[in-house]
Amino acid sequence: MYVGMRQARLKAPEHFPKGYYHCISRVVDRQFVLGDVEKDKFVEFMREYESFCGVQVVTFCIMSNHFHILVAVPKRPEVMPTDEELLKRVERLSGLGGGGMTRQMLERFRERKQDAAAEEYREKILARMWDISAFMKLLKQRFTQWFNGQRKRKGTLWEERFKSVLVEGGGEGLATMAAYIDLNPVRANITEDPGEYRWCGYAEAMKGQRRGREGLKEVVVGWQGIKPEKLTLKEAVEQYRVWMFGQGEGVDHGARGERKPGIEREVVARVIEEKGRVSVMEYVRMRVRYFADGAVVGRRKFVEEVFQTFRKRFGRKRKTGARRMKGVKSEELYTLRDLQVDVVK
Repeated sequence: MYVGMRQARLKAPEHFPKGYYHCISRVVDRQFVLGDVEKDKFVEFMREYESFCGVQVVTFCIMSNHFHILVAVPKRPEVMPTDEELLKRVERLSGLGGGGMTRQMLERFRERKQDAAAEEYREKILARMWDISAFMKLLKQRFTQWFNGQRKRKGTLWEERFKSVLVEGGGEGLATMAAYIDLNPVRANITEDPGEYRWCGYAEAMKGQRRGREGLKEVVVGWQGIKPEKLTLKEAVEQYRVWMFGQGEGVDHGARGERKPGIEREVVARVIEEKGRVSVMEYVRMRVRYFADGAVVGRRKFVEEVFQTFRKRFGRKRKTGARRMKGVKSEELYTLRDLQVDVVK
């Protein structure tokens, strides 16, 4: 059994060069308050803090009352940015309002030869970088600040802390999670093609936006196990599209021939109960809890490695970490949490 749900967030072990996280956060009381303007502004802030924090948004989807972001977080570099590089990052942010003050403070420490104070001040800024918790905190706070100002409201906008799942960067793990995120508007019956829903990474890539394409290239490189220089951005988008729309786009048709956004929950539940398994592409069209509550998703070796790294967080009786996902037709995908009920929401 998995224990300590309120413990510190599970993050990539320190020796990993990069960690991938599927992050989810919902508006309080699940209110549908994120309209077109709000979604546009959220994406703007997301890209701002992506650059500041030194992370990469692989893909994302902003819905009316929640959002999904798949984030790649590199290991903290051995060589830190110079004072000037650090100050430029801070000054590009629209929300801190203290870029000039930050420069003044740091330059004052240097002028007075107070190098210890300068390094301590730098470290407070650097602590916000290359960390998934810091990125999400800054992004949510900045958007809340803007949203409250627009609505003349006070207080929190988001439910509790955000959820996160640590995802393996290789194999099917990252590709499956990315497709699951980009297909959110399809599952919500908003559109049959996520490329028509502009607040997701796939749509950005289809429109030729470089960051969107670079994110999908990250997915395909990990999935195919190839060197980045062997794949162009255009090829990456094409391969990802084939993956996401595989198996006839994974959409069932009703008795009268109408197009449906996915497989009926009752059908899925029956398949799982009967120990039948569905394809990965059918799986990502469902609201499957593993992608939000599985803690870690990837191949067996990856999940076991994370489990052993954080062994003290689990009960003594638990001997292994990897649990096969119920109902999915894949020899690759494992998870850290063995969900017993309500696998499909």
